[in-house]
Parts: sequence; structure tokens; C-alpha cells
Amino acid sequence: MMAMTKTKTLIILLLALWFGASCRDSGLDRGKAAELGLSPEQMKRVGDIVQEAVQSGDIPGAVVVVGRKGKVALKRAFGSSQLVPQRLPMTEDMIFDLASLTKPLATATSVMILVEQGRFSLNEKVKDYVPDFEPYTDDAGKPGEDARLWHLLTHTSGLPADLPSTDPVELEKMLGPSIRTADLVSLIAKMKKTDPPGKAFRYSDLGHITLAHIVYKITGQTIAEFAQQHIFGPLRMKHTFYSPPLEFRDKCVPTLVLDGKPLRGVVHDPLARLQGGVSGNAGLFSTADDLAVFCQMILNKGIYDGKRILSHLTVERMTEIYPPAAFSGRGLGWDLDSAYSTAGGDLFGPGSFGHTGYTGTSVWIDPQTDMFLIFLTNRVHPDDKGSVVVLRSRLANAAAAAVIKK
Repeated sequence: MMAMTKTKTLIILLLALWFGASCRDSGLDRGKAAELGLSPEQMKRVGDIVQEAVQSGDIPGAVVVVGRKGKVALKRAFGSSQLVPQRLPMTEDMIFDLASLTKPLATATSVMILVEQGRFSLNEKVKDYVPDFEPYTDDAGKPGEDARLWHLLTHTSGLPADLPSTDPVELEKMLGPSIRTADLVSLIAKMKKTDPPGKAFRYSDLGHITLAHIVYKITGQTIAEFAQQHIFGPLRMKHTFYSPPLEFRDKCVPTLVLDGKPLRGVVHDPLARLQGGVSGNAGLFSTADDLAVFCQMILNKGIYDGKRILSHLTVERMTEIYPPAAFSGRGLGWDLDSAYSTAGGDLFGPGSFGHTGYTGTSVWIDPQTDMFLIFLTNRVHPDDKGSVVVLRSRLANAAAAAVIKK
């Protein structure tokens, strides 16, 4: 009888352990700053900087995460998630419109997964997948060389920064209330190129819209479907998606106020919105916890919690300045040393990298210190007048200065 009771007890314990392991949150564990080789005083300073920005009206609120050595040293929410029509508090689990963070997290990572699978190489011509992609022509009308896929990833394809107008009203007049991505890419392909490919860096949303279309042409999946299957699903990033489902809308941080109502769970970027919320340049939503998992996967050279997303070498190639476009300061989807890399501050080393988003989001990762900084805010709420450029740099400096032990 005693033996049977012990056996039942053991079975119950094993089932409980299995159930807990299978249902546990996949986010990073918390750790104390000092145990992770970080100064607690500097960690407090990181928080103080954000709080000061909230109080001065630079941003409505924010969520900040500092991670090191596989753990979270700081995670904290500040200020308000919404100011109008009524003020609502910010919480650590809120979902943000990531804007251009979509480029490295969804689009570039998806492209590099296809490269690993041997579906294409980065030196192939864009026109092999978008036949009407016109080359640069000089003043005499002589066409130049064809742009390659790597030119799109490094913003050196010769594409202009954007369409002639990104004003929502003007875009609707030009394109209608919605547009198929294939038709938008055809329009982009025929635009006059500003420079020969590989000769000038010009940050452009249009290149990543084109890349997402190429992912679709090769796989038959939208960038949202492919990224979910190959990136966010395996990493159990449960609150990372395009076009957030209705059950998550209350957790979405609003952005711009249009027609008297804040955009909540609807992408801020006008071109992504015209495409139904799914685009290669913007449209992804996520939380601080999910982004911490992604950052740790990158620091782990492509693997997290037993799931390999990218190969070791792929991560290295993505996160170093790409040699044929060294003048750009860009990697393959990531920013290292361009005019847009101020989110890295002054203290993180030359091997660090990251990206920013127009709505106020940014991620910076430093392999040398085994560290990452996530800064999520909705600086565009309610009237697109919030400011984060200087704030991002100051945050990065305070976080980097916290390192007191290797």
C-alpha cells in the first residue's frame, strides 16, 4: 500500500514537472544587476533618464529592458501608454508597433533563412524576381548595372527613400484605399533610381517592401506567415505578430491620433497600412519580453532554448558591416555605423549593432559585453511630436557604463 502511494506521488510529481515545463513562459529569467556584473546605481540611472523624459513630455511612456548574460537585469514600465482620449498607464506587458524594427526582425531574418536553405543567393539580381525593376540611368539615359538582393538589405540599391508622398491622404489619392503588395512593388520597381547600385547609402523603406514580396514569390507565404512559421513560432514569441488579433488590441499601445481616434493595433506606417498591415518595412507588433528572446537568440548566434533559427555564420554576416557596402555602415538588415545608429550611444563597441523604429522603438545588441538594450515607446502619440533621438543615445550610454565586470 505504501509502495503504491509512493508510486502515485512520483507520477503526480513527474506530470506536474512535465506540465510546468511545457507551459512555462519562454521569456528570459530575471537576474540581479550586481550578479550580472552591472552596477545597480547605473541601472537606476537608466530608469531615471526615462522618467525624466516622461516628465518633460518628450514621450508619453516607455518600457525598457536591459539584458546581460542570458538574464534580464532591468525591466520596467514608465509613464502612460495613452494620453488621449483619456490617460492610461503603461505596463511591462504592453504590445508596441515596432515600425522599422520589422526590417531586421522579420524581413532580413526571413531572407537569410531562405539563403541558408539555398533558395537564392544575395548576389542574384533583383530583376530575376521583380522583372520590371529598372536600373539606374545616367544623365545621358545610359542604364547602369542591375541591383542585387544585398543592395536592398543594405539600402544601397539606388531606390529613393520613399514614395513621392507618405501623407495618408495623398497616398490614398495616388494608390486608393488599399493596394496589393505586388502592385506596389511594381510601382517601386519602375521608380527612377537615385544612384548606381552599391555607390550610395540611402535609407529606404521601399527596398524591404520589395524583399518581402520576393519572399512571397519564392515561398508562397506572406512575410507575416513565413516569419511566424520560421522565427516567432519556434521562439515562442507569443505576442509578436502583424495585425494583432482582436483579443490583444487592449494591450496594444496607441500611436497617432487620426480622425479623433488613436491607432491601436493598427500599423502606424502609411504604406504598411495600405497593404493591409503586412509589409517588409513595418507592421510588426511585439512586447519587451518577446524582443528580449529575439535579442538573446542573436547573442547566442542563432539559437535559443534549443531552437535554432539561424546558423552561427549567418548571424555573424548579418551583424557585421557588409564588405561590398562598407561605406554604408550597415550589415544585412542591421545597423552598425550609419547616420541612423545613434541608438547605440558612444560607449558600446564597434561590434555592436541594432535598429530603430519611427514610432519610438529601438534595440541595441553588444556581443562584446553579452548585453542588449530594448527601448519601446510610442513617441508619435498623440501628434507625432515626441522626441527620442538624443534620449536613445543617453540610455545606451547609461546602460553601457553599468558594466563593471566581464
